[in-house]
Amino acid sequence: MAEQKSDLSKEYSDDSFWKKVQKFALKAGREVLEKALVMYYCLQDSDTPAKAKAVIIGALAYFIWPLDAIPDMIIPSGYADDLGVLAAALVVISAHVKQEHRDAAEEKLLEWFGDLSSKTKEQAGKP
Repeated sequence: MAEQKSDLSKEYSDDSFWKKVQKFALKAGREVLEKALVMYYCLQDSDTPAKAKAVIIGALAYFIWPLDAIPDMIIPSGYADDLGVLAAALVVISAHVKQEHRDAAEEKLLEWFGDLSSKTKEQAGKP
């Protein structure tokens, strides 16, 4: 099992992360991407300890690895396993997640998806 973890960690790179995100952003959905982006920005922070970075790299490597438990091509459940891994990793590293990481993730999501809260209100007929 330890061998698999280290092999999977080799799958991670910033470039492969951004390629996956760009290619599958709409299919993966906002919730999956939010968690991935928060962890990405936490990973980039020099204050984040090595143990937390190892957890993040493992989770992000799983996210970008094409051969996971539920193939990402299976809609709508293809990203359920990715969401579970990302959520579990966030729980483990939560003490190291700063508001600035969350803000950077939200800013990127707004750039990609726009303000979903205002769209939801418009659809519901609310001002």
